[in-house]
Amino acid sequence: MKLEILKEIIKKKENKSEFAIVTKLSTGESEIFIDKKPLSKNFDKYTDQIENFYKSKKNGVIDNTDVFIETYIRPIKVIIVGAVHIAQYLVDYAKSLNFEISIIDPRGYFASEQRFPNMNIINKWPNEAFKEIETNSNTALIALTHDPKIDDPALQHALKKKFYYIGALGSKKTHENRCQRLRDSGFSEDDIKLIHGPIGIKLGGKSAPEIALSIISQLVWETYKK
Repeated sequence: MKLEILKEIIKKKENKSEFAIVTKLSTGESEIFIDKKPLSKNFDKYTDQIENFYKSKKNGVIDNTDVFIETYIRPIKVIIVGAVHIAQYLVDYAKSLNFEISIIDPRGYFASEQRFPNMNIINKWPNEAFKEIETNSNTALIALTHDPKIDDPALQHALKKKFYYIGALGSKKTHENRCQRLRDSGFSEDDIKLIHGPIGIKLGGKSAPEIALSIISQLVWETYKK
């Protein structure tokens, strides 16, 4: 690998840029792939396959070639609304994954540095908190409070910004009531169907760590199925 390419890779990693490294294994020739930027003639004919690896966030060798693709993606922003007991386990599970966690809860006695060390904690109501976080369709929301005054504004923001994953804790009845409030606020049935509620994959567990595991499992599934 040429020194200038290595320097560019280091720079992109520091800036948390998204890119892929394309390498011809037989020669060691490498190139940086950036979405929507043309490749050199050496790799141009593999553009479609490289884009598929990049968009699916996967590494691998293109079939019947010696071209290897290694993708680098930004940490995925995950907003947890509600610094409840389950959130502590979620944070523990997420530490080894490519997630950048923020916790929103106006209740300072729940969302504290002591309970969530080294986390980005925002002790504000969601409408105010989201002014401090850049969000887009690559962001995920996990709403845990059961309190409509806290969860509902966060869910509305996530729907408007088209978060790729939106989940809300609560029973089927709680979710039905939540859906009706969203209808009353002008959201369509198609919008509301985007919310995973009750949240999580059905693993059968009932304890806080088991519920957190079901949520993080669903989040990982939704992240990599895109």
